[in-house]
Amino acid sequence: MRRAVLLLIFCFLGSTSLAQDLLIRQATLHVGDGETIIENTDILIADGRIAKIAPRIPTNKMIQVVNANGRDVTPAFFAGITASGLTDVEAVSESVDSGYRELFTGLMHPEIDVRLAYNPLSSVVPVTRIEGFGYALLAASRSDRGIGGQGGLVRFDGGFSSFEGSDVIFIDLSGHAAKSFGGSRSAQWALIKQAFDESLESDPDDRELLSAAGAKALKETRRAGTFVFHVNRAADIIRLIDFAKAQKINAVVHGGREAWIVADQLKAADIPVVLNALDNLPADFDSLGSRLDNAALLNQAGVTVMFSSGETHNARKIRQVAGNAVANGLPYEVAIKAMTTAPAKIFGGEARLATVGAKADLVVWSGDPLDVTSLAEAVVMGGIPDSMTSRQTQLRDRYLPEQNALPRSYIKP
Repeated sequence: MRRAVLLLIFCFLGSTSLAQDLLIRQATLHVGDGETIIENTDILIADGRIAKIAPRIPTNKMIQVVNANGRDVTPAFFAGITASGLTDVEAVSESVDSGYRELFTGLMHPEIDVRLAYNPLSSVVPVTRIEGFGYALLAASRSDRGIGGQGGLVRFDGGFSSFEGSDVIFIDLSGHAAKSFGGSRSAQWALIKQAFDESLESDPDDRELLSAAGAKALKETRRAGTFVFHVNRAADIIRLIDFAKAQKINAVVHGGREAWIVADQLKAADIPVVLNALDNLPADFDSLGSRLDNAALLNQAGVTVMFSSGETHNARKIRQVAGNAVANGLPYEVAIKAMTTAPAKIFGGEARLATVGAKADLVVWSGDPLDVTSLAEAVVMGGIPDSMTSRQTQLRDRYLPEQNALPRSYIKP
């Protein structure tokens, strides 16, 4: 039976790349709202969107069918805060466009937008997509001036302008950043506040840290965008909460290793946290309070939690990150929400709920989506089935020998 199902899925994946009517049969559908699972249901996809969710939807020869046979189906996962499409080989400088270093201007540069360098043809994108990940937050990496620049959400549908959501500016508040960004945390905060104050100045002569373009970018983002602050230490998170309130900005904590200590304050300020639930040991003096149940404690306090693995080439590890959070107390469906709909809502993207009318970005899983032994068997982006090929699969198919005498790891499946 399983072989027949897989053959049917392979036929499905080999179909035309044009959006067409599709029907997923007998799915266990995780809606992505943090609580709802619909068992033994069909999902009809038409014109790139979910048209109907119900048991035993009638079909015809014009509708392609995928038999999920009770397996899990989720919205395509969020790949975290990454440089996917911005970095191919980190050791090759011309393939790295995720940020900037000193521009010899002595200024901060929030106007630098890494989305302008996004390349959907990067080998990293399909490698991530066929693992069940449909979108990510493109990040401007930490610079030597504290403000990394702008980024935003991108869909992994292969398009050159597949951006959505609001503008996001990335600011590093770590102890490491403080060394080059003012020399200490006190100087760091003084410079950040000065930059924000300068963004409201109309006279260029009154600015020392921002160009006209930088002031405009900072001003527009504080009005209608989001600021992601890389920060781990509880004391620094408290300062961030006060700063965000004073500046009236939408803030998100990235890192948050000690966020559980100030969970109630984060909830009161309505500040979400993007964390890596595998971070359980101190990496530096900013993260002495790291613990495995960080996500669970934040969720109990009512804080919105999201995940990021901290890696671009291994963004797929987020499933393991989320699974680890569940193993340490985070409710299962809350973890699914953290990987599907929560990031889209926080960063202003299109809703990722698996409901009627939503864009059909869906994944059929071989088993539990948060089990590292499970695989994405079929990926649908905007109603278009993915070919499930990447540079990695092509290299595997070209060089992996078919010799049954060798162990399983050395032969083609």
